Amino acid sequence: MFNQIKNKIMLASIIAPVYAAGTDINIKPQGTNFTALTSLTAGGIISGAINLVLIVVALVFFFILVFGGLKWVTSGGDEKKVAAARAQITNALIGLAIVFAAWAIMKLIETVFGISIFNFTVPTFQ
Repeated sequence: MFNQIKNKIMLASIIAPVYAAGTDINIKPQGTNFTALTSLTAGGIISGAINLVLIVVALVFFFILVFGGLKWVTSGGDEKKVAAARAQITNALIGLAIVFAAWAIMKLIETVFGISIFNFTVPTFQ
């Protein structure tokens, strides 16, 4: 069955007409809506990815911390539930500490070596 599909695909690729385009490939977007894309660099993509990962991980650990607190409040005095909630809160705090330590190390590298790892600006309503 796979051989039949492979043969049909090969046959279709041989028969399909090929239209030649111009020799110049213009990948620059036209118009004013895409001006930010023209200045996009690999470093900018990596910087944005690092920012995104740090923010998402910090939010995840924050919500784990909140849910651990809710577990503790709703444990009803049960020793096992309180211990599980305490462990969850401790793990969430350790995770948050690691995330903020990573952020601090990145800022230290940025300050010492002059490498702009991320350009994080807080959005405002202006």
